[in-house]
This record gives sequence, C-alpha cells and structure tokens, in this order.
Amino acid sequence: MPLEPEILAPPQRVAARIARWEETLDALLPAKVDRQNVLVATWNLRAFGGLTKAWSTPEGASPKRNFTDVHLIAAVVSRFDVVAVQEVRGNLRALRHLMKVLGEDWAFILTDVTEGKAGNNERLAFLFDTRRVKPSGLACELVVPIEQDAGVPSSDLDRQFARTPYAVSFLSQGQTFTLVTLHVLYGEDATDRVPELRAIAQWLASWAEREFGWDHNLIALGDFNIDRADDPLFEAFTSTGLVPAPQLAGLPRTIFDDPGAEHFYDQIAWFTKGQKHRPVLTLDSSAGGQVDFVPQLQDEQTLTELSWRISDHFPLWVEFTIPAR
Repeated sequence: MPLEPEILAPPQRVAARIARWEETLDALLPAKVDRQNVLVATWNLRAFGGLTKAWSTPEGASPKRNFTDVHLIAAVVSRFDVVAVQEVRGNLRALRHLMKVLGEDWAFILTDVTEGKAGNNERLAFLFDTRRVKPSGLACELVVPIEQDAGVPSSDLDRQFARTPYAVSFLSQGQTFTLVTLHVLYGEDATDRVPELRAIAQWLASWAEREFGWDHNLIALGDFNIDRADDPLFEAFTSTGLVPAPQLAGLPRTIFDDPGAEHFYDQIAWFTKGQKHRPVLTLDSSAGGQVDFVPQLQDEQTLTELSWRISDHFPLWVEFTIPAR
C-alpha cells in the first residue's frame, strides 16, 4: 500500500513532534520481544472517520483530525501486536491513512457499519502487526438468539445488541487467542446498559463453553461504558466470571475523568475461575496500563479539541507472557 505523496514525509516541525512522542512511548511501553510477549490493546478512537487532508487543520474546518494526528495515533498503535478499535465510522478515510502510515506489515479486519440510530454509523475493527500476529480462522459477530432454548441463558435483552460485538481468533508465537470487541450502547440512563452487559456476559460464557475444545484463550475488550467498579453495570459485566485485568484497576479511561471519580468504560477481561467448561486464560498477564497522551499532545488545545483530534478515550493495554516451550 504505497503512501500518497502528501503524507509520505511529514514537515520538519511535525517530524520533530512525532520523534518526541516516540521517545515518550519508548519509556512508557514494553518492547515487542519475539518468543516472550504479545501486546494487546483496545482504543475507542472518537468518531474515527473523516480526515482533513492537511498537516494542520484550518480554522473552522471539519473534521478536526488531520495528517499529523494520524501519525501521532499510529505511533501508539504500532507499539502493540493487535489493537481493538471502536468508533470506526462508515467513512474509512482516517483508517485508510492510518494503515498507510503503519505500513505494509500491518493489516486490519473490520465489521460493516451497524445500521440504525443506536449503531451510530460505527464499525468495530482489529488492527494487527502481521510480523507477530496472524488470524487463525475464526471471525464472527455475536447475536442474541431468538429462541430462548438455543443454549444461551435467558436474559432481559429483548433485542439485538445496538452494535454487534465482533470476535476474531489470532495466532501469535504458537499461542491462539480469541478477542471479542464491543462498544456497549450508552443509552439515556445507566440502567439502559445493564441488559446488554448482562447478555454479553451470558453469551460469552455460553460461547466459551462451546469453544472449550479449541483450547483458545478468550479475551473480551472494548468500551463497556461501565461507570465505576462494583456498580450494577460492573456487576452485570462480571456476573458470569469475567475478570477485568487487575493492572487496569483505577486507571482513568477518558481525558475528561476527574481524579477520584474515574470511569471504567474501557476494559480488557477474561475468565479465570474455570466454571464448568469455560477456558481459563493460560497466558500470564505480566503488565498493563493506559497511554495518557494529554501531557504530550494537548499543547494549546482544549481537552474537547484534543478529543476530536486524537480521542476522548485513552488506549488500554495488557502484555501477555508467552509460556516457555
């Protein structure tokens, strides 16, 4: 995928800014090490669709996101092996340019646009470094069965998911893992999210039991729109044994979170208790965290302006250790 001339080489001032950001990421994130680790991340990239094709956005232009912003986003994405991305829109211009910046070693898998008002013209995507990760064959959407005796416990969700969760299996260094990404409906009130969260937890538990013979590591990640730990939303999400990554506990999820009042919107979670025949994660989660881009990338912008240029959500990541052979 050749780069277009206008984004082939950033202007010197932009290149210097990217270099400074790369240095910050070097100090913040673990390196990719063959036969030792796999790095998985999730990132809600706000309204990731249109793009202003310039290195700086002219006053009053829309969208606000430009070539410079895409390079700064790419610097983060490139640090991981696979990244689940939420809020990719029907317009794929920003995604196409992101892939061009990442280069030919990167690939993506994404859903079609979710129709309807609740779908918000969104897609779910996985971006992955093909030198380290390859799809292993499974790709599917999670749907609510019409029949209540279809092998899935009954739930109080009387419709399909507003944005259909998406599952893809990957193979990395001899380890197979299935990632399920989702973006839960926000709704008019927090209670509107409980049925989707509970239905997702039940679906994942039932599906995990059916897939147990594949011996896959099953990891759920994305924007669950959970307000805080131990609230009804969190309890619905963890009701079937999903356990959020402990390394992410208490970390702010959005650039607007106030200290002491952090949200738990974004999560990376898996089964650890081994109820029934559910696959317990066999990979060790050795480290994890979020990428706080505000100090380095805000400059003179307001937080709201930054949210449209980069995102309103922080990327979350977990490093998994490859078992010794």
